[in-house]
Amino acid sequence: MKYLHTMVRVTDIEKSLEFYCDKLGLTEVRRRESEKGRFTLVFLAPPGNEEAQVELTYNWDPESYTGGRNFGHLAYEVDNIYASCQRLMDGGVVINRPPRDGRMAFVRSPDGISIELLQAGEALESSEPWSSMENSGEW
Repeated sequence: MKYLHTMVRVTDIEKSLEFYCDKLGLTEVRRRESEKGRFTLVFLAPPGNEEAQVELTYNWDPESYTGGRNFGHLAYEVDNIYASCQRLMDGGVVINRPPRDGRMAFVRSPDGISIELLQAGEALESSEPWSSMENSGEW
């Protein structure tokens, strides 16, 4: 058995690509559009790690999705949790669970999907402004 991907439904493909690619740092691996099925699939992966893919499914006919929290979360290992969170904050992303412990943080996609960021290797030494930053919203 081989892991292939995780699929999340999105309501705005451009806004989602801006979040997942421009802010989170994933790259588009492939795309499939179906006129007949009226959907677009976009497969994304971290640079150099195409085995860990997320599939964004965009249905052309408007739908309302609820329960993003019920999905659980996507998790990505990062080289520097503080630098990653700063880059996201600078891009306008709310850090819902700041990396107070130098190890773990949570953010949300435009569709409410929880994204966990984990420090590669050992936790970084606790550092401001992160160590005193409060949680924001749900994560």
